[in-house]
Amino acid sequence: MTDFAKTMVIDFWATVAEMSPYLLFGFLVAGILSVLISQRVVEKHLGGKGIWPLVKASLFGVPLPLCSCGVIPVSMSLHKHGASKGSAVSFLLSTPQTGADSIFVTLSLLGPLFAIFRPLAAFITGIIGGTLVNMFDKEPDDKEQKSQEYTEQHYRGKQDKKIFRGLRYGFVTLPRDIGRAMLVGLIIAAVISALVPDGYFAEHLGTGIFAMVVMIFLGIPVYVCATASVPIAAAMIVKGLAPGAALVFLMTGPATNAASFVTIWKTLGAKTALAYIISIIGCALTAGLLLNQLAEGLDLNVTAKASWMLPNFVKNASAVALIAILIIPIIKKNKDSNN
Repeated sequence: MTDFAKTMVIDFWATVAEMSPYLLFGFLVAGILSVLISQRVVEKHLGGKGIWPLVKASLFGVPLPLCSCGVIPVSMSLHKHGASKGSAVSFLLSTPQTGADSIFVTLSLLGPLFAIFRPLAAFITGIIGGTLVNMFDKEPDDKEQKSQEYTEQHYRGKQDKKIFRGLRYGFVTLPRDIGRAMLVGLIIAAVISALVPDGYFAEHLGTGIFAMVVMIFLGIPVYVCATASVPIAAAMIVKGLAPGAALVFLMTGPATNAASFVTIWKTLGAKTALAYIISIIGCALTAGLLLNQLAEGLDLNVTAKASWMLPNFVKNASAVALIAILIIPIIKKNKDSNN
């Protein structure tokens, strides 16, 4: 095995281990929501046209501790339960950028300006992204009805208890739907991670908009959760990266990655996926430029020391469980198609 192949395998496993606890948690949340939140409630608050469903979806997503991978199954569940595509994208954009846990970590490592500005930017990004989707990717009424009928067929057990119905949906139905796209995205992310040297961007970038553009190209394809991205951004700021460029990384890194983009493309369509990417890029650049203006002359009191992280045995055990959950349905599906 070549050095590049070894590096790619190591980076692939490291990425899976880093994301798996959060993705498994996302599957669990999706399963719980599938039995606790009725289709009528979702349709009432997140369905329909106008700005208010987008505001509610974005506001609902800001405090939730879900990363860009963990938010996928939850948002797909909301969409299948009646939420519009725009509301689903608003939730997809606002949720992974921040959360109750990452807000406190941001406050401890990056200071109050970042702690306030980051969730506000996430909230606005969600509304803008959802608006773009509603404008350029309208859903026919019959398609929404079919989606709702599909939901009822999959999530209404005849005699099962709610807890088993929710677990089956969260850890069987959803992984079966998104597993193949997720694995493809993870491989792409591992290749990119293996090709980019550690510390290269932090050491070679300036403080202008070029640094923000590079942070976009770094943040969009790779996986990094909202909380784990904070010490990375802090370290880059300590090495001279402008606060605005660091914010761009904090927005694009947690908000999307190759796995989530491929999944959104496959499940919600190309127009929605493009609107999703365009909104995060535009909002990240705008927020980064604005933060640079606000931060001029201020002492941000940034530290590069991480406050906490999950134990390795938890990450590795979660990675094994996640790989099994994603691969087993694919194997079963292939066997069924061959028979």
